[in-house]
Amino acid sequence: MRDTHHPDHGHGHQHGHGHSHDLGGQRRWSRIRHATGPHSHAHDRAVDAVLESSAEGLRALWISLAGLGVTAAAQAAAVALSGSVALLGDALHNSADALTAVPLAAAFLLSRRRPTRRYTYGYGRAEDLAGIVVVAVIVLSSAGAAVIAIQRLLHPHPVTHLAAVAIAATLGFTGNELVARYRIRTGRRIGSAALVADGLHARADGFTSLAVLAGTGALAMGWTWADPVVGLLITVAIGAVAWQAAREVGRRLMDSVDPALTETAEATLRATPGVLDVGQLRLRWVGRALRAECEILVDPRCSVIRAHGVAVGAEHALIHAIPGLAAVIVHADPLDCADHHALLADHVLTSAG
Repeated sequence: MRDTHHPDHGHGHQHGHGHSHDLGGQRRWSRIRHATGPHSHAHDRAVDAVLESSAEGLRALWISLAGLGVTAAAQAAAVALSGSVALLGDALHNSADALTAVPLAAAFLLSRRRPTRRYTYGYGRAEDLAGIVVVAVIVLSSAGAAVIAIQRLLHPHPVTHLAAVAIAATLGFTGNELVARYRIRTGRRIGSAALVADGLHARADGFTSLAVLAGTGALAMGWTWADPVVGLLITVAIGAVAWQAAREVGRRLMDSVDPALTETAEATLRATPGVLDVGQLRLRWVGRALRAECEILVDPRCSVIRAHGVAVGAEHALIHAIPGLAAVIVHADPLDCADHHALLADHVLTSAG
């Protein structure tokens, strides 16, 4: 039985029971050749990829922060002129959305740190925790806007400068939709669920701006109740987006992956020369890094060196088949009727699947 371990695209090797083996010069030469050959996946390359994606995420945050800041300032000025509670709610959402850049930026910076003896998987989970902050901000800003809208519904107040409100609402939709597309596209490209959730937040604010614009038209027609009612409708729409963002972040925290990735990994393993069957296969995201643990079955008559070579081939194939894969552990078992893990039966809990 052999394990090959691929930490951040570097090929270290561990036995499944924690016992290291020195297979001599041939193994050392194989490792050197694999690390320096045309298809090298050295540790530094993976570190560079993480740094590059972090920089891209930070750039998306700062650019979108500037855009939302301008939008929120323009809407705040229109609120001061008009007294529109619907526009106030929209401005609050835009301000909250801009502020979520702070915990996300901190998470991106923290994720750059190398693993330590305490945090052996690194600090990638900081981004997932930042996603929780994003969801909390969405909920709180929505609740605040709902309270203001209810108060205005109970105590009506005239809304003036409707043209300024309409312009500010249009600006709010345009700015938020541009920011949303940028954040969602960048988040999906670099594998950041938190940035995608923040993009959904911006998109929700864009739709609320359209609702404010519709409410302005109703006010122009003399429907004085339209402003607080639109404010309440906004909170409902934001609640739906909060649920969507919470589901995105929650799935990541629960180690959920796209089933298509699992199918791709399994198909890749089965297509690897020397792999006779595939056992357990696990994938998980740690921040923006995808990790894999898998079991393959090999010919029981092959040598340890041959089994190791098959495992390395399977690892290499997975790296090329799955984008964002940062670490792979491949465990090779002989394909026969013997129970080679009987010693561990009372000590290891395995899951079905």
